[in-house]
Amino acid sequence: MAGEGLDRLIAQGYIAAADRVDLARSGIGVAVAAGAPRPDLSSAAALIGALRQAKSVAHSASASGVYLKGLFQRLGVTDALGSRLREVRGEPVGAVVARGEAEIGFQQISELLPVPGIDFVGPLPAEIQHTTLFAAGIVAHARARQAARAFTTYLRAPAAAPVIRKSGMEPAA
Repeated sequence: MAGEGLDRLIAQGYIAAADRVDLARSGIGVAVAAGAPRPDLSSAAALIGALRQAKSVAHSASASGVYLKGLFQRLGVTDALGSRLREVRGEPVGAVVARGEAEIGFQQISELLPVPGIDFVGPLPAEIQHTTLFAAGIVAHARARQAARAFTTYLRAPAAAPVIRKSGMEPAA
């Protein structure tokens, strides 16, 4: 899960702090319906122009969506987007884009890539990109702690890196 969420579970005593393991980092990406025109992501200014012209924009309600709300405010496009901006809960943003309910969608790259019916345009421009750290933990009273540690060690092994990258993330190490 997102590292911040895992840290809250550690603070509440549900996860053993010593067993927290950083696994992967994921940036925010942009998607459009398959075959649709692609917005310019070459700079923050280009993205602002694309957002102002978009008929509808969707973002997730999770970690990337929280960041995007603040980003859109800082970029000065929140008011301009008004009712054209939609927060998506309970399903991938890509599914909303694929159905034509949003022209442009924003979510973690790893969440967009597997969705059929969309084209992944690319990551947010570097100057406004936000990366989420995903981590694993072991419940505080786990019965098979050693097996769980072996699993998280496996997930951080060099052999896992190609799979992590293929999913749209980068290994944390």
